[in-house]
Amino acid sequence: MEFGTLALIVAAGLLGPLLSARGSWHIPTVVGTLLAGVLLGRTGLQVLDTTDPTFSFLADIGFALVMFVAGSHVPVRDPRLRRGIGAGLARAALVGVVAAAAGFGLAAAFGTGNGAIYAVLMASSSAAIVLPIVDSLGLTGPPVLQLLPQVAVADAACIVALPLVIDPARAGRAGLGAMAVIAVAVVVFAALWWGERSGLRRRLHRVSEERKFALELRFSLFALFALAAVATWSHVSVMLAGFALGLSVAAIGRPRRLARQLFAISDGFFAPLFFVWLGASLNVRDLGQHPSLVLLGLLLGLGALLVHLVGVLTGQPISMAALSCAQMGVPVAAATLATQLGLLGPGEAPAMIFGALITIGATVLAGGAAARRQARVAPDPPASPSSAASPTPPAPHP
Repeated sequence: MEFGTLALIVAAGLLGPLLSARGSWHIPTVVGTLLAGVLLGRTGLQVLDTTDPTFSFLADIGFALVMFVAGSHVPVRDPRLRRGIGAGLARAALVGVVAAAAGFGLAAAFGTGNGAIYAVLMASSSAAIVLPIVDSLGLTGPPVLQLLPQVAVADAACIVALPLVIDPARAGRAGLGAMAVIAVAVVVFAALWWGERSGLRRRLHRVSEERKFALELRFSLFALFALAAVATWSHVSVMLAGFALGLSVAAIGRPRRLARQLFAISDGFFAPLFFVWLGASLNVRDLGQHPSLVLLGLLLGLGALLVHLVGVLTGQPISMAALSCAQMGVPVAAATLATQLGLLGPGEAPAMIFGALITIGATVLAGGAAARRQARVAPDPPASPSSAASPTPPAPHP
């Protein structure tokens, strides 16, 4: 890879913010970045070579960082997670059962043999997409308390399950590798917990802030790359390494300084590079040559929405059920891993991404509907203290 190619990749990544600049459109930045990769890669101008080892390695770093940030967004410490965990777990399990039936049904209908992958895709939820929507719209109430654990459990469970269903013939080895990565992540969590309890983390934070050492970022990257090394050694994707470390950091509490540093290094460079690489590696022309796969992508997206709408049967508001269907991390990971292993037929990977984009659109619409409903049922604001203290005097008697 040359610097000219790297400059082109960074410039292509700017299409994401460009399309997302208009807030009323609610377009995630990843959409524009993927589109830029599609235009410059195998589908379009073919000026980006995704088989370049340097490009692929940088994309792997971006993949690990994307999953690290996604894991750190799971609200492990949020008390709302504990209050709604019973109903959330039950709904996540129900969605998983229905998704399994739908996934194998789709695979049988299209003759792909990837029913387990489709089931995991449709059962998944993306905490990295749902939580910012909930926070930005100010959604509250018991339905939201039950939505958070549902999304968190579905996100974590599907991330762990994906490597096992991608290549069933090697599921045993993948399971052992996943256990090794999780075991190391637990050790990292224990070290972080000890550092927090002993006050070491705060002392290092003060020194780092005063001396501009960026120690928290350095330690986080060391832990991430160490976990990624364990993952690659044990033949597991760096996806799990990043997500497991993100969960460990979330369980301790992600410092604001680290959050800003991660945002800079991930969203500023490595994440756009990864999504450009992913878009460039997809051959969307295969969808034109296999029109049935356009229908497959549509059904994967609509199927995920319908699968999550079964929560309505348990009393979940329809807007909350639709909000939980958002996908991104799991479909991206599935397309990446299965493409690298050559396990998908022509056009299947773009179909998965197409389905994920449909769920994002449904989630944006559901979030707006939930916000409007909350505004309608909100009680009138209480009288201000000044008006309560100085009521209007009664009119004098005639």
